[in-house]
Amino acid sequence: MSTRQSSHWAAQRERGSYTLMRLTAWAVRRLGRGPMAPLLYLIVSYFYLFGRRARLAARDYQTRLATFAGREALMPTARSVHRQFMAFADALLDKLDVWNGRLGPEQIVLDDPAGLHRQLAGSRGQLLVGAHLGNLEVCRALAETRQVRMNVLVHTRHAEQFNRLLGEAGAQNLRLIQVSELDPAIMLQLSQRLERGEWLAIAGDRIPLHGGRTSTVDFLGAPAEFPQGPWLLAGLLECPVNLLFCLKHGAHYHLHLEPFAERIAWRRAEREAVIARHVQAYADRLAARCLEAPLQWFNFYPFWKHP
Repeated sequence: MSTRQSSHWAAQRERGSYTLMRLTAWAVRRLGRGPMAPLLYLIVSYFYLFGRRARLAARDYQTRLATFAGREALMPTARSVHRQFMAFADALLDKLDVWNGRLGPEQIVLDDPAGLHRQLAGSRGQLLVGAHLGNLEVCRALAETRQVRMNVLVHTRHAEQFNRLLGEAGAQNLRLIQVSELDPAIMLQLSQRLERGEWLAIAGDRIPLHGGRTSTVDFLGAPAEFPQGPWLLAGLLECPVNLLFCLKHGAHYHLHLEPFAERIAWRRAEREAVIARHVQAYADRLAARCLEAPLQWFNFYPFWKHP
């Protein structure tokens, strides 16, 4: 494995993500959130203390966000970086609550000025592009309350095992699908799911482990790599694209749904420019949402290009 691959975010997570999640899910079901919270906070504090790379990445993000916004109050301190790690621990506990059906509709505030949630029952599905900001798992609550099949596209090799965990937790309308490459077989499967009225959800802020097309755009005032995958997928499937952000404020999650593009289309010679334009528009919306919840950005790896 190359040095770049060994330091990639996915290479770190693949080593024990499924086993750890299964063990934690079992413990939360048996013991409840209360007894598990101190243990999880202790584990995350350990990674804060000894995870220098992740700590520096969080500080870099907070510095760029503060500079971009011109807000001195957002400049990083040891306390603010630690709070970002603690926000991640809190999001993990909420993720498990979602999986176990303990996050009720009364805890979700839907911000949907365009009325996209009413289209969930349409004859053909659409694409939702989210981010590792806040808690994307809450889309399960959206799927369950609206009785629509939601397929979350992931890069992890453990998609089928996670699907079993979801089934054990009672998830009827959410499925994870591994999409390492957009090969003909996976494209056919996704197209069929859309035609059945199912929706697709994918994060647009992490590049796959084994390469993949990327576009370098401005994010928080500096060049950063974003995957082209979501936008290529939307163009090939000829489906509308919407953005999904789920941010926690107090005890409630605010689920933001917004239309992004009715259709993404290109001629061969202009494909790179068209995709880059959509990636930049996505990065701009992501930056605006980061300012709404500065400590809920959970990409703990070097995100920006450095000289």
